[in-house]
Amino acid sequence: MEDQQILDLYFARAESAISETDKKYGRYCHYIAYRILENDEDAKEIVNDTFLKVWNTIPPNRPDPLKPYLGMISRQLSIDRYEMYHAQKRAGQVTAVLDELARCIPDADSREDMGESVALTEALNRFVHSLSGKAQKVFVRRYWYTNSISEIAKEYGMKESSVTVLLMRTRKKLKAFLEKEGFYL
Repeated sequence: MEDQQILDLYFARAESAISETDKKYGRYCHYIAYRILENDEDAKEIVNDTFLKVWNTIPPNRPDPLKPYLGMISRQLSIDRYEMYHAQKRAGQVTAVLDELARCIPDADSREDMGESVALTEALNRFVHSLSGKAQKVFVRRYWYTNSISEIAKEYGMKESSVTVLLMRTRKKLKAFLEKEGFYL
């Protein structure tokens, strides 16, 4: 079923919207949640929570395309759950990934309103799309899917040190890009 047909089901408040979403994107949402939480049961709960949130936000939203919208919700719910589980014990792959990226992106406290958060999101998207093929793939694998350095190296036939250097250079470019875009004062 096409995304627009699925969205039409949500707008019609048809319960089949959820089952159609699950058929088409359930594995995708589960993959994102599992990469962050490393627990199958938690990942399944996140997928269900994702579908509930989608049910509650469509309408009025009509995301186009649907897949990144689902991925964003699944990822944020997973990170929230991860942070809840690790509130006192800060360790693990997700913490390392978030800490790496936090050095490049302005703190949420420095952004005054939701409009600036949207502008930052749009700037990040422009930056990712401006990267070369391999740099873009490695960056997305690390900071969206939270793959480890060794997983990325294996997937792209690179040395771990090469992945680390590529990510470091890309983060420097990101920080310079965001400074040029006016996100740092």
